[in-house]
Amino acid sequence: MTLVVVSGAPGTGKSTLAHALAATIGCPAVCRDEIRVGVVHAGTPDGDYLHTLGTFFDVLEVLARGGVTAVVEAAFQDRLWRPRLEPLAALTPLRVIRCAPPPEVTRARIAARMAADAAHDDAALLARPPAWEPITLDVPTLVVDTTDGYRPSLAAIAEFAFA
Repeated sequence: MTLVVVSGAPGTGKSTLAHALAATIGCPAVCRDEIRVGVVHAGTPDGDYLHTLGTFFDVLEVLARGGVTAVVEAAFQDRLWRPRLEPLAALTPLRVIRCAPPPEVTRARIAARMAADAAHDDAALLARPPAWEPITLDVPTLVVDTTDGYRPSLAAIAEFAFA
């Protein structure tokens, strides 16, 4: 059992990689934004960040305690998320994958997402991208360029997940 943590700033290709990797490995992908959508559909206000965060980590803990390998995806900024990931690392091996395309690719993706999906109001991200701090857990970490496909390859990323 392993939790494969896919992280990165907005627009870096985290969700796309998480789903592709989960399909390659043959395990579930658990994405924070998808949990948020479910929370909203349940009638919890969209702004209830703490409810979404708590639900997301409750799901991850259930998977870790159940011995289920999963690919988990969110921004995973160090200061905000490391305190919630550390207890999981005591339950199961963690592998961190950091999506890191060049900034111009990230900006183009955010703009395209806004044009295609009115639910993504990311204008503030285009005007002033937030500072993003990579996770500093002492676990194996792989940086992936998601500019055009994956470097290293998806097969190499899947191999890293279980190294």
